[in-house]
Amino acid sequence: MHRQGAIPELLIPASGLETLKVAVHYGADAVYIGGEAFSLRAKARNFTEEEMRLGVQYAHDHGVKVYVTVNILAHNQDLEEADAYLAFLGALAPDALLVADPGIFTRARRICPQIPLHISTQANNVNYETFLFWHALGAERVVCGRELSLSEIRQIRDKIPDSLEIEAFVHGAMCISYSGRCLLSNFLAGRDANHGECTHPCRWQYHLSGQDGEREAEIEEETRPGERMRVFENERGTFLFNSKDLCMIGHIPEMVEAGIDSLKIEGRMKNALYVATAARTYRKALDDLAAGREIYEGKMEWYQKQIRDCTFRPFTTGFFFGKPGPDAQIYDSNTYEKTCTYLGCVQDIVQIDGCRYLGITQKNKFCVGEEAELMGTDGRDQRFVIEEIRSEKGELLESAPHPQQKLYVKCAVPAERYDIIRRRDSKCTGNRRQFLTPKGETRECCR
Repeated sequence: MHRQGAIPELLIPASGLETLKVAVHYGADAVYIGGEAFSLRAKARNFTEEEMRLGVQYAHDHGVKVYVTVNILAHNQDLEEADAYLAFLGALAPDALLVADPGIFTRARRICPQIPLHISTQANNVNYETFLFWHALGAERVVCGRELSLSEIRQIRDKIPDSLEIEAFVHGAMCISYSGRCLLSNFLAGRDANHGECTHPCRWQYHLSGQDGEREAEIEEETRPGERMRVFENERGTFLFNSKDLCMIGHIPEMVEAGIDSLKIEGRMKNALYVATAARTYRKALDDLAAGREIYEGKMEWYQKQIRDCTFRPFTTGFFFGKPGPDAQIYDSNTYEKTCTYLGCVQDIVQIDGCRYLGITQKNKFCVGEEAELMGTDGRDQRFVIEEIRSEKGELLESAPHPQQKLYVKCAVPAERYDIIRRRDSKCTGNRRQFLTPKGETRECCR
């Protein structure tokens, strides 16, 4: 139910159970997840059925809602399996299902009528008649197409009943297509974006070969040597798209005024550092706005800095203030900007010989002597030097080079479960301090 001027829901993505818990602890009002089928992020980690049960229970125990994506565009052969999956979701009892296909919508209404239905951006919802169409069929929320401006969203809000909620993307990657309906992956790689198999060819780095003046040439992507793909040129040139990332952290009041009920972060393929960074920053901004617009505006520099403390592309406001111009694209690179590296998420805290150790599953290489940062759910960041690393068996290690290795890191600063450990890139320990290895050798920081 829309409430005029109310602070919107903060909706955060989760690729797996650990990321869901991070989203919960870093300020999500709701999370959206996908199962191993019928979700438009088939290459994401995604949830097994047992993990979905655990995730829904964990979120509900902490007062957070869970929405499950069932937003593929189904073919005939998908429908029978979809029925079984919808029956499972009916028993699971999430807070809503995100659907795009009218056939899936119809079957969900029949198989699990007690579960609210939200209409995915994949359905290209860009006018108020579309919103009213879905509302008449029983939908409780519609997700805006990314092509809508704030002015258009205000018009939609004025034309639809208060009982129909509006959800809009506020942060994350932008599709170079019409709200997710992209055929480029199918054309170049034979994998269907509309069945969750997108290879993101809009982000690849290409090399063009061909004679001057030719209207037809071949491209080769840097990580696929020998795989030549034909590309055609018209009188305006050849266009391979790579959008900047959406970021509306500086325009939340305008989104509230437009009548948006839920602010959605994109990123079901992103890691826990991204989820924690986005959730914490937008949570703080929403809470500050609730306390007073002048408080929100006074913290803008902090929000802008914080939202860059993960991997990101340069930012754009997308279509919200009109159609994007050339400056919304990135023409010279497909790489992310990166200020911090994700080392791990605190899973448990133990005492060894009277000292605090943080149990993590290692995500990127780090070593003894480095300076790390503990990212707290309350907005505080505490730097500390990694004095010791121990294996799960208690062995002292010089470094942590193996991904997914369970480790214990000595930490002198206070910590809580689900705090994130990160390393600020290009910063080691100031002047490459020396440390004593477990073998008694003196070395400098080894990163």
